Parts: sequence; C-alpha cells; structure tokens
Amino acid sequence: MAKFVLRRLAMVPVVLWLVATLVFFMIQLIPGDPARVAAGRNATLEQVQAMQQKLGLNKPLVEQYVSFLNQTIHGDLGTSIFTFRPVLTDLGQVLPSSFELVFAAMLINIAVAIPLGVITAIFRGTRTDFALRIITLLGATVPVFWLGLVLQYLLGAQMRIFPISGQKPSGAQIERITGMTTIDALASGNLPLFFMTLHYIALPAFVLSTSFIAVSARTLRSGMINILDSDFITLARAKGISNFRLILRHALRNAILPTFTILGMQVGWMLGSTVLVESIFGRQGIGSYATTAVLQKDIFAVIAVVLVMGVVVTLVNLLVDIGQKLIDPRLRISDA
Repeated sequence: MAKFVLRRLAMVPVVLWLVATLVFFMIQLIPGDPARVAAGRNATLEQVQAMQQKLGLNKPLVEQYVSFLNQTIHGDLGTSIFTFRPVLTDLGQVLPSSFELVFAAMLINIAVAIPLGVITAIFRGTRTDFALRIITLLGATVPVFWLGLVLQYLLGAQMRIFPISGQKPSGAQIERITGMTTIDALASGNLPLFFMTLHYIALPAFVLSTSFIAVSARTLRSGMINILDSDFITLARAKGISNFRLILRHALRNAILPTFTILGMQVGWMLGSTVLVESIFGRQGIGSYATTAVLQKDIFAVIAVVLVMGVVVTLVNLLVDIGQKLIDPRLRISDA
C-alpha cells in the first residue's frame, strides 16, 4: 500500500504541470488584453504599456511561461489583475464556500442515490423500478440552471420555504474560522444560526446534486443486478440467509465498488459545476471567481483555479483508489 501511494503521489507534479501548461497556452487564445483590463477602460497607451511591463506581458511568450513555472514551483500563483491581490489570498477566501457546497451536495447524493440504486435493483422490472428510473432520468437531463431557477422561484419566491440567495441571514455576524458558514456558525456555539445556514445551503446543494444522483443510482443499480444474479447469491439464499442481510452484507458490498469510484470522480465534477449554482443562488465561491477571471482574462487567476481543481481531483482519486483496496482485498493481492 505504501509503494502504491508513493507511486501515485509521484504522478501528481507531472499531472499538474501538464494541466498548468495546457491552460497557460489556451488562455492566450482568449480575446482581449489583460493589461488593458488591469489599467482600466480610460487608461492611455502609455499606462497600458506600463501595466504590461509590470505584469511581465511584454516579454516573449516562452519567457512568460518559464517565469510562470518558476513562480508556481515556489508557491507564488501571481497577482490577480482584477482584485490586485495575490491569487492565493483570493482563493483562500472563496474555496471554503465551494467546498462546503460540494460536501453538502455529496451528502445528498449518497443519501439518495444508494437507497435508490438498491431499491430499483430489487424491484427491477416492476412499476416501482420504472417510476424511479424515470425520475433519475429526468434528474440527469434537466439543465442545472433551469432547475435552479424554477426551484428558486417556486420554493423561494412563491412558497418561501427556502431563501432565494445568499449564505446567511442579512445582518448575521459569523466569526470567520474555516470560511464555511455552517461550520463557523456551529463552532461559535450559535445553534439557531447554524440551522439557518443549513437552510440557506440546502436548496443550492440539492440542485447541484441532482444530475450526479442519477449517475450514481444507475451505476449502483447495474452492479446490484449483476451481483444478485450471481451464483454465490443463489447459494446464500439456499442457505436461508435473510433478504436484509443478503442485500446489505453480500450484494451491496460487492456492487458498491464501481459506484464508489464514480462518487470520488464526482467531487471534482461538482467543484467545476458550482459555477452555475453559485451564480444563481448568489454564493461567493470558486465558481463565481472563475467566471469573473475568465471574463476579465485574469490569466493568473484562471490558471490558479484550474490548478486547484486539478489538485482536488488528483487527491480525491488517490483516496478513492486507497479506499477500494481497503474494501476489496483482491485489489491488494493483484498489486502484490
């Protein structure tokens, strides 16, 4: 296991270098002049040229690339041309909010998808199976922005069940500890405020999780059906093992591995999907930050966002692989 982890960790710098290189050269294709944006609309030609020199944009592209790699290796992701703050400082402000949203959405995903996948596998071919499969199919096909706007209007504006936007009640003061409003409210010992913040995150998290629930449930359903049709399940039934134990201990444990892999990959996908959800519900996170960075052609901010997402996806995939080996001993034997 130690050798496996070390091998995977050794691949991380290579993956991040490839991602950073690809994004660096792709960002050059975006129309617009970053120096013009940084200098302001009314800046003179001399001011724009001075800003180009300050940002190092007057150097040859290869020299800019080498300088960028050198700064990145030393932990300097540059300065945002929009906020004029170090990009790491900006990311430290917005990342916790996005992680909070992704974590809440993943909890909803797991809580709904696993029972849904098991039930549809057990009752396959019945009306229950058909109805639940239609629901999951709708969840996978409905655009996130449309679902968010509809639920925001119905459950927020009309029924007033959930807040329309924001992360906490207006005027509420929460001491920043982690940057996650729910955790910070709980850490402060203010339980009413904690439940209010949960109320604010519930609808955005549900909207973010809908398409992922469909994928997870369908993956688990397929795995469960294959396991339930296997010989060892038939033998277990012949021995008189109860259906509850048969499903949970034998079928689900063997069918969960592909779903476990999908869930791990979905963490990175969710982080990238926060763009629309955060925009709709007025949450300040990495999605809204990335949108602004692209529109302003904020080179260093865009590259930093992609690098952070690359780190998250790489580390989550590593944790998923380790988890698979812990769950299934056969995978550890195959690597021995």
